[in-house]
Amino acid sequence: MISINEPAREYEALSSEIETAVLEALRSGRWLFGKATEAFVRRFSESVGVEHVIPVANGTDALEIGLRAVGVGFGDEVVTAANAGGYTSIACRIIGAVPVYTDIALPGMTIDPAEVSALLSPKVRAVVVTHLYGNLGDVDGVRRVLAEAGREDVAVVEDCAQAHGVGDPGRRGGSLGDLATFSFYPSKNLGALGDAGAVVTGRDDLARQVRLLAQYGWESRYRSVVPYGRNSRMDEVQASILTIKLGHLAAVTASRRAVLSRYRAALPASYRLCALEGAASVGHLAVILCPDRSAAEDHLKRRGIQTDIHYPTLDCDQPAWRDLPMRLGDLRKSRDAVERILTLPCHPHLSESELTLVCDALASLPAAS
Repeated sequence: MISINEPAREYEALSSEIETAVLEALRSGRWLFGKATEAFVRRFSESVGVEHVIPVANGTDALEIGLRAVGVGFGDEVVTAANAGGYTSIACRIIGAVPVYTDIALPGMTIDPAEVSALLSPKVRAVVVTHLYGNLGDVDGVRRVLAEAGREDVAVVEDCAQAHGVGDPGRRGGSLGDLATFSFYPSKNLGALGDAGAVVTGRDDLARQVRLLAQYGWESRYRSVVPYGRNSRMDEVQASILTIKLGHLAAVTASRRAVLSRYRAALPASYRLCALEGAASVGHLAVILCPDRSAAEDHLKRRGIQTDIHYPTLDCDQPAWRDLPMRLGDLRKSRDAVERILTLPCHPHLSESELTLVCDALASLPAAS
């Protein structure tokens, strides 16, 4: 079976570098706030193009802390796409904020700025732009909509969990909003060997708030000056691993983009690849829109190709949240897409023979009925 992802292949390719770096971190005797974390912060700051990088324990912590840092509190509203896997929704629920679900733009499946304007109530404090599947969301478009509505007070938060390195130099994802959050979960394009995350920003005031919130609200040791502080840290081992992998991110991205290009060329006309072209995508996931998803799944399974669905349920339809406060925009494109999306294998260590098999299977997908 050709798998969706193969993290073990990446580890095998980088094992010597990783093991050397981890051993150095272990032998340092300092496993938090040490030289490995300092090195990663410096290099990731340069990569994204922002001044401040605050490492945290995972991507969900990053979203929660980031939303609190921009001033989102209990009862405030956060505009977000409905198809983004639930992560912003979870952060909102932890804070007590109300998610406001808006529709998406194709083919990138990211938030549609044109749909945001009608949802801007006085309670909206932030818009989260999720760079879904590795596609660069339209942050500039969201900013224009906010400016036209006289709502420059609304913060723009980028969720970059699936989009490490997206965008052109000087305009990277993570540098376009007021603040951005990253996950380094093992399956990400830049993944740790465990959980890790980060909040990044170019604003000194927001960086200070994030640092306080990530460390108990402490201004100095044992002196808390902001509420809702917590303990969220990246350890030295994960930082050392991420520094090694960051050095290979450009090559990883090129390989993922090459996979998307092959798939785009192979797909029949009735199927659509949910990926932007060029620097606007880093190919985190290869997702297609199918005229008949069940038929496509069966066709690929018979040829030994694993598929998945990212994500099968819109946030607003999750059983746990149906009865909680929320607002909905017009979600026609989201509701259509969630019934037709299908995820294909996409990782930098697909062999040429595997890639050929997938492309041949895609070329022979059943046509629309």
